[in-house]
Amino acid sequence: MTDAETGIADNAAAEDDHPNPLRQEFWVRPAADIDTDLASLQELGGVTFHAEPEVPPEIPLPQGPGSWVVTNHADILHMSKNPEIFSSAAGITFQELPMEFIEYFNSMIAMDDPRHARLRRIVSAGFTPRMLKQLEDSVQQIAADIVDGIADRGEVDFVVDVAAALPLKIVCDLMGIPESQFQFVFDQTNVILGASDPEYVDDAADILTALLTAGQGLTELMTEVAESKRGGDGTDLTSMLVNAELEDDQLSMSDLGSFFILLVVAGNETTRNAISWGLRYLTDNPDQRTLWQSDFDAHAASAVEEIVRLSSPVTYMRRTATQDTELGGQTIAEGDKVCMYYLAANRDETVFDDPLRFDITRNPNPHIGFGGPGPHFCLGAHLARREITVMFRELFNRLPDIEASGEPDLLMSSFIHGIKHMPARFTPS
Repeated sequence: MTDAETGIADNAAAEDDHPNPLRQEFWVRPAADIDTDLASLQELGGVTFHAEPEVPPEIPLPQGPGSWVVTNHADILHMSKNPEIFSSAAGITFQELPMEFIEYFNSMIAMDDPRHARLRRIVSAGFTPRMLKQLEDSVQQIAADIVDGIADRGEVDFVVDVAAALPLKIVCDLMGIPESQFQFVFDQTNVILGASDPEYVDDAADILTALLTAGQGLTELMTEVAESKRGGDGTDLTSMLVNAELEDDQLSMSDLGSFFILLVVAGNETTRNAISWGLRYLTDNPDQRTLWQSDFDAHAASAVEEIVRLSSPVTYMRRTATQDTELGGQTIAEGDKVCMYYLAANRDETVFDDPLRFDITRNPNPHIGFGGPGPHFCLGAHLARREITVMFRELFNRLPDIEASGEPDLLMSSFIHGIKHMPARFTPS
């Protein structure tokens, strides 16, 4: 028996005694139950092995051997800083997927350097200080328009009517997508990240078909938009990418389509879930809400960081070991899958005092809600912070008593800590 097999055997009790976080069902339970089980996994050492959920026979995917689940903050920092040992190129989820499928849907976040570095350098043109200033100036107006549209209603689906509307328009504006296509983009992103949720794909046998259809639809839209901007003088990111003067600064149409999928999925889903969870936390913690409203600007920066920490919109990211190594006292073998559970690490009591408490004054707050330090840290983190800040400022100013009026309807996913729907109420204005 190899050292790696011994480590797996030693961790067999983890799955026998605790629910498996690789399973989607783990994440649609009450929050208190989830937090209790995550804490138990950290007590076991923070690096435990779990079998992969069985794939339904009608879905043509091979069953993987299982994955290491990493829940400790320090171990995830180590993995993030050592991409040469913990590779992204074999996929970012634990499922065994074809390489073409991985790159099509995940773009540069499922690449290692030097391919990752080149692609990130090119698309960074959309996140320069000048481009971000243009986007930030528009965030305020978009947030105001969203509140204008709901202010007289008194009740809304906060996720659909508020939280999702802001990042969707920001990302589409960044890429120069016409407004007539916004709903189409929103629907396709729901399918891609919610394919295992029956609300978005109602037949398990059609999951792969639904994913490929959604991806193809977004790629075709991006192709049409890109061709319409070729040779023009537009200032959106698509125009910049297709009209780059240097050949090395241009993306192939396949790379551009893949990047668009990544951007609209990541830029939409993560920010909308942070905003949605933010209202839930503020409703459940009225003292923190009162404190923030008493001096919005004084607490905005730390409040946003706390929302991102506790919500951790991306639950985990997978890496694959490129060599035999050791992590958290466990021997990891070359080729092993290793999943970094950001949501668990952001509740690590060795790093965060009273980690389950929502505290908008928390300082320091070294969360990894935007990923760990290293080449894959979220490119849009600054913009996401801005969107969350502006949305809550607008809500507090215009609808000061807005609150969640029901429990969140959770996304059936082990990858995204998502809310599909959540009712909210307020005094109409």
